[in-house]
Parts: sequence; structure tokens; C-alpha cells
Amino acid sequence: MYRKLSFITLMILCFACSTNQNVPKVVPSVDLQRYAGKWYEIASFPVSFEKGCSCISAEYTLTDKDYVKVYNSCRKGGPNGKISSITGKAFVVPGSNNAKLKVQFFWPFRAPYWIIGLADDYSWAIISGPSRKYLWILSRSRTMDPMLYSQLIDKLKADGFDTGKIVKANQECD
Repeated sequence: MYRKLSFITLMILCFACSTNQNVPKVVPSVDLQRYAGKWYEIASFPVSFEKGCSCISAEYTLTDKDYVKVYNSCRKGGPNGKISSITGKAFVVPGSNNAKLKVQFFWPFRAPYWIIGLADDYSWAIISGPSRKYLWILSRSRTMDPMLYSQLIDKLKADGFDTGKIVKANQECD
């Protein structure tokens, strides 16, 4: 009985360790003052809540409360479509040096928002989570230099992301 229990415990620990190896690494730290502001989606893994969206952007505003205000918007149906938006909150995960947040658009649900790549000058960022189900490449401008974009894709591939699922966003907006 003890051997069987030990074997089961060992298998659970091995499974837990093997799944943790695939968790993306976050950046060492994030200065939220510098991170705040407007970001444009350059590319992402497709998600249902962005279906039919063009000109996707996110704006982060620091508050004097315990969260960052998040305002996401896009144009539904194309670059000239109707603006669709949602406002939420992002809460810093303690001990993460601001590199891990939990984003909430509908109470009580909070989703992981991990900053796994960030330019030294805060001109681009890569966002994912522990499950790797979500991925966004963000930029401070609507366009990104093709060489930089290619380098980020290569980095993501080397980090184990399925880069074949990445779709470029349409940022051809007025």
C-alpha cells in the first residue's frame, strides 16, 4: 500500500514538474509608469472576443487604488466599423515585480496577464499567461518594423510557442 501511494505521489510530482517547465517566463520587472498608456495589437492568437475586430488597442491608466484601469477597443467589421470597447481592471500579482497581473472585465473572473517580453524602451511588449492559450504582440505604434516582428516571432518559437497560430492584426485605420 505504501509503495502504491509513493508511486502515485511521485507520478503527481513528475506531472506537476513537467507541466511547469512549459510555463512561459516573465520579464524580471515592469515599471508600470512607463507601461501605462496606449498599445496597439500587432498580432495575436485568435480569441473569440476579438473576432471581426480591426484597429485593436488597449490603454492602461494608473489609478490611486490597487489596480490599473484597462480600456480595450476595436472596430467591429473592419477599419471603418463601429467602435466596440470594454473597460476593466488589472491587479498586480504580489511578488511578481509588476510582470504578472490579473485582468478583470467581469466580476469575479480574473485572467492572467503575463508580460513575457518587453523592449528596454517600452516600445513593444509580448503578453501571454501560464497556459500559453493566449498571446499578444503589442506596440506603441500601429505598425512594427518587419525585421523586429520577425525577431519576436523567432523568439516566441524558440520559447516553445506555436507561432503558426499567430495572426497579424489589421491596424489600417484612420
